[in-house]
Amino acid sequence: MVFQAPRDAAVIDIGSNSVRLVVYRLEGRAIWTVFNEKVLAGLGRDLGDSGRLSPEGVLQTLQALKRFRAVLEAVDPAETFVVATAAAREARDGQDFIAQVREQTGFTVRVLTGEEEAHYAALGVLAGAPDAEGVVGDLGGASLELVRLSTTGAGQGVTLPLGPFSLADPHGGPNGGFDAERVRRLTRERVAAVADDFRTDTFHAVGGAWRNLALLHMRLSGYPLHVVHQYEISAPEALAAARLVAHQSKSSLDRIEGMSKKRSETLPYAAVVLEILIEQLGLKRIEISAYGVREGLLFEAMPPRVRGLDPLIEGCTALGARQGVADELGPALDAWIAPAFRTLPPLFGERDGVLVAAACRLSDVGARLHPDHRADLVFEQVLRAPIAGQTHAERSFLAVAAHARHATNFNPPELETLERLLSPAQLKRARALGATIRLACDLSGRSPRLLAHSRLTLDKSHLILAADPGFADLLLGEQTNKRANTAAQHLNLKPKIITG
Repeated sequence: MVFQAPRDAAVIDIGSNSVRLVVYRLEGRAIWTVFNEKVLAGLGRDLGDSGRLSPEGVLQTLQALKRFRAVLEAVDPAETFVVATAAAREARDGQDFIAQVREQTGFTVRVLTGEEEAHYAALGVLAGAPDAEGVVGDLGGASLELVRLSTTGAGQGVTLPLGPFSLADPHGGPNGGFDAERVRRLTRERVAAVADDFRTDTFHAVGGAWRNLALLHMRLSGYPLHVVHQYEISAPEALAAARLVAHQSKSSLDRIEGMSKKRSETLPYAAVVLEILIEQLGLKRIEISAYGVREGLLFEAMPPRVRGLDPLIEGCTALGARQGVADELGPALDAWIAPAFRTLPPLFGERDGVLVAAACRLSDVGARLHPDHRADLVFEQVLRAPIAGQTHAERSFLAVAAHARHATNFNPPELETLERLLSPAQLKRARALGATIRLACDLSGRSPRLLAHSRLTLDKSHLILAADPGFADLLLGEQTNKRANTAAQHLNLKPKIITG
């Protein structure tokens, strides 16, 4: 981990539908949300009708910003970004509103162009999933930004008037004027002009409406892990969910558990837009990103050497920091275990090494918890930790490894979830990794210096422990034998301890 002292940064995002303050704790590449407040002010609600900002939305936004000013004066973050998007950009009275914000709150607002909004949405996706490729679609209240991602980063973006407030019938508004066929027609017309430039297999969906659509799909499909970041939906399943939502009445959507009434007004529009994008861009899968413009702003401000680090390893390092006896333990465990585990058949492709490194950096998570409950508590924390850069299967793998690091008997709280998200071989490998981390920690007394005087190797039949000359006593004892036997069993090997 490239060390940087933890610092706080804040982002105020003045959108067409919501105005939000998020305060983040930044620990190198790791991004933690420590405060998040949103007001669904509907600033751009009247754009389709009058071309102006909603008067009620302006009042609610100014009220929210005054409160945010008070919060920030107390929190005193090292850096604050204040940005506005499509509503302030497109409205005839947008500049008057920006001036009003500065006069009443003291905030100097940066109004993002459509291309800038697309750029930061793409950077946000890359902050949360650095290997992401395909197309990013950021749906706000008034606009949809599209930008292509490739191995070289983000390409040129476009903005389209495809937010709910831009598609709404000016005579009815989002609440009472939703006409699915009219919205489909308008969306097809507006996407057609750029469709050839954005055809892709993978679509990275950014924005609150699509996150809510994903949560709804989770409920409908009985999906066991309610973590929206990097949740994947096949195009046929997403299409079915979108069409279902598009045909629901507002009262039906209001009855969905966890659905806000203001969000249920705009969700049918988001569903139809997704439906047309699947149709015209040839999408095969949709991946939800909990990261977007706000995280993109933070990511751009990081030093290049920090941006290049793996977010999963860095997040796990930050999660385990200051819980154990030595900050160097995680990297030392990785150096001790990784060479041996590289000889095993890969189960996650090139990601196997990253997962070993991440699991090692979680070795002391829960160190200060009661030992009778530590394994289960650590399992739940790791499974749902807001750490970027991991698929749901990888989350499950790390949670199993963390549980096995602390518990000899494997009885995690959510075994059915694990069996749904991991193959039997992946489940067994995670248990082996956790048991090997436990072996290393107990063998060395969690001392990186002492661990460096022993070695772990694997051959076709054995898990082999050996020590440097003069350190043979390190490997002796009932505890070491017991831990070595457990780790070897999970790898279908026999333990061999070389003390001479």
